[in-house]
Amino acid sequence: MAGRLAQSWRVLAFTLAYLMLAIGGAVVQGNFEFILYIAVMLGMICAVLVVDRQVRFSQGVLWGLSVWGLAHMAGGLVHVPASWPTNEGQQVLYSLWLAPGVLKYDNIVHGYGFGVMMLVCWEGLAAALRRRGVEAEPTGGLLLLCGAAALGFGALNEVVEFVATLLLPSTNVGGYRNTGWDLVANLVGVLIVTGLIVWRRRGKV
Repeated sequence: MAGRLAQSWRVLAFTLAYLMLAIGGAVVQGNFEFILYIAVMLGMICAVLVVDRQVRFSQGVLWGLSVWGLAHMAGGLVHVPASWPTNEGQQVLYSLWLAPGVLKYDNIVHGYGFGVMMLVCWEGLAAALRRRGVEAEPTGGLLLLCGAAALGFGALNEVVEFVATLLLPSTNVGGYRNTGWDLVANLVGVLIVTGLIVWRRRGKV
């Protein structure tokens, strides 16, 4: 365990540093929604550390997860000028339209994040098979299984957001249409990473 932490101390230090800033920012802004999300993220970090003892995720996956967390924290805490195009939510990055009416910052974070989750699921499955003496091949069935798992985590994220709307008087979660586009963005991210996994494997053959 100590050796693994020595290998990954940079990504862990980076993650804890921006989390401390996020906690301070949420408290100063009185953003109780994000205090809840930060608590969830701390739990997820602990889960990743536990699973990593068995899987030994690549540094790319660990950095990918950390950057995803940073993008999420920034999305809810970084305010944007009133003149910038946003939806009817709070004036923060998550509400920002990158292409008005077409693409939001939120969509990019969802696509990127659950693309990373696809890699997490793939490396987890590959490690489980490796311990049984089998080298994982990116077949259609295994990729479908990992993609379904990644999308399942995406659905769990929507459950967390729904719980936030029940517990807090005001959130920036959005309505049914927003949830639908979140799920679409998750799917796009998973499909892109699935293609990258296949492409990378073919390059090794």
